[in-house]
Amino acid sequence: MSKISAAITAVGGYVPDFILSNKVLEGMVDTNDEWITSRTGIKERRILKNENEGTSYMAIKAAEDLIAKKNINPKEIELVIVATTTPDIPVASTAAYTATKIGAVNAFSYDLQAACSSFLYALSTAASFIESKRYKKILVIGADKMSSIIDYTDRATCIIFGDGAGAVLLEPNQEGLGLQDEYLRSDGVGREFLKIDAGGSILPASHKTIDEGKHFVHQEGKTVFKYAVSKMSDACSKILERNNLTGEDVDWLVPHQANLRIIDAASNRMKLPEEKVLKNIHRYGNTTSATLPLLLFDFEKNLKKGDNLIFAAFGGGFTWGSIYLKWAYNSN
Repeated sequence: MSKISAAITAVGGYVPDFILSNKVLEGMVDTNDEWITSRTGIKERRILKNENEGTSYMAIKAAEDLIAKKNINPKEIELVIVATTTPDIPVASTAAYTATKIGAVNAFSYDLQAACSSFLYALSTAASFIESKRYKKILVIGADKMSSIIDYTDRATCIIFGDGAGAVLLEPNQEGLGLQDEYLRSDGVGREFLKIDAGGSILPASHKTIDEGKHFVHQEGKTVFKYAVSKMSDACSKILERNNLTGEDVDWLVPHQANLRIIDAASNRMKLPEEKVLKNIHRYGNTTSATLPLLLFDFEKNLKKGDNLIFAAFGGGFTWGSIYLKWAYNSN
């Protein structure tokens, strides 16, 4: 019997309707379009505005989009992983609620949190379940409502993040397609440089923490940028080296959409021409766990069966890594 690999067989996505443009941000904080664009590559981001709609709302929408396009019975889905840094509520699983709402009543489910690397880690986890031959249909969703943890008076963070969700279906493949290799790492030295101070077990929520704005994301941009450029580029280089690949063998780089300069640094290290690098950061900003699946959603029609994809991400913690995957289908 041929070796079983885990292949992406369908994608779905969702972004909110409300567009927060750089022009609108100019009226909210001390910044301007040229300053934002030159430093990040971001022109606009989507924001989920409706009350009582959280990360699960977008995760459900992305999953429903995938289910409709693939025309599958959600009862056949055996596992749902929601990669997110902004769960709906503490304790109760966002994935469990999402699975129930989409009709995946036979699935078990859980959340996975590794900041901006969450989707990459979830993809690796789901692939292992597929390769074990215990499960045949796994839904991995990357979703984050970053607007819920952003201080819109802090120009260091409010210009970067947006809301969105993307989903992929993983199934067994015996043609040698799907996930080929991975290089995933973490280093707790990054804990202090990208974080939310309050709301966890060290500093539970209180009137004082709320008054002091300690429930918003804090980022030391220069330090995070330095680590992101180095670690993301290193991970991509190691994946290429381990699999005897060069930039010429790569069809698409699928990089985390945090900053255009980080993306360019990784692609230049791999000696990739710009047309091989997937980018939508100008439209969505950094949607954290959703950036990678939203790239697949936006560019699905460009991907051809057998294409070599290199995924790369870097997130708080620090967490980072790269995955080498062969695309398994033609979408048209």
